[in-house]
Amino acid sequence: MATGDFPADLAAINSTLHSIEKVLNIDVMQSQIAELEVLASAPDLWDDQANAQKITGKLSVLQADVARIKSLRARVDDLSVLREMGESENDQSILDEAQSELLLLEKSIGELEVRTLLSGEYDHREALVSIRSGAGGVDAADWAEMLQRMYLRYCERHGWPTEVYETSYAEEAGIKSTTFAVKAPFAYGTLSVEQGTHRLVRISPFDNQSRRQTSFAEVEVIPVVEQTDSVEIPDDDIRIDVYRSSGPGGQGVNTTDSAVRLTHIPTGIVVSCQNERSQLQNKATAMAVLQAKILERTRREEQEKINALKGDTSGSWGNQMRSYVLHPYQMVKDIRTEVETGNTSAVLDGDLDMFVEAGIRWRLEQAN
Repeated sequence: MATGDFPADLAAINSTLHSIEKVLNIDVMQSQIAELEVLASAPDLWDDQANAQKITGKLSVLQADVARIKSLRARVDDLSVLREMGESENDQSILDEAQSELLLLEKSIGELEVRTLLSGEYDHREALVSIRSGAGGVDAADWAEMLQRMYLRYCERHGWPTEVYETSYAEEAGIKSTTFAVKAPFAYGTLSVEQGTHRLVRISPFDNQSRRQTSFAEVEVIPVVEQTDSVEIPDDDIRIDVYRSSGPGGQGVNTTDSAVRLTHIPTGIVVSCQNERSQLQNKATAMAVLQAKILERTRREEQEKINALKGDTSGSWGNQMRSYVLHPYQMVKDIRTEVETGNTSAVLDGDLDMFVEAGIRWRLEQAN
């Protein structure tokens, strides 16, 4: 936070940026960019579309990260010159401009600093986000759809590609569940702090007496599996069902039984995919999601054993994590970090940075 002492504040953000540059290691990032550029220029790149998208996506993100760091470094270096100019010319407008730029830099560098805190085993991976409606009837289904939009808008704001794999629509309004992929490095580490129960309080638009309704939806975030992961699933452990994709109101969006539902019999885990026209493609995508869910289940079971040995009986922090109140007042409050805002419309439109950043810092504190 700016203290009003310009030289001290500038020194602080300069020091923070130096730490970020050291941790992220621009030299290594530029070497990775050079390697990926060679792969991306291969004439047969798009023979394997999935691999091509992975290469070009990673290259794009790395290039953007390096450009962002270099831009911040240039702005910090220019800021001291701007301040000196204002002082030497005794120009208050230049001094005010320098102060405004200082505050903007402090915010931007603080956001980038959060990236350096993502050092978990799976934090660097892409993410699979699932949202399920909970208690609250039609309001809960509507709330689940509002959350889906909120997170897709958040990803859009950050330039993260997304792909909706499956959406199960409710009869009256909203959705029962949805699963979508966030195809950006560190998406899992970033969004994993959003996992848990989200609570909405509002005047129900579905109640003809305009009564206040509380509804719930569950958000699950898991890392995408990679080739190095060992997740073998015997064929006998899977039940495969095919069905026709459909949209809101039962409108057919496909004329063949291309949608696929996989049930993992030993655990009861069920995943579906209906975004592709090919049943084979949907089956492959659903299998990748199933593998990711089984991997995450195994990881959590191992963590629970470790917590039991440590005597940790506090339970998962992710169960109830945020309340969104639209009536009788406007407020979104995170139960864990106590971060709150009255600008509910901005939050529901994907402006989640303050909550995500606070969640990442809170998680780190809990781990230490």
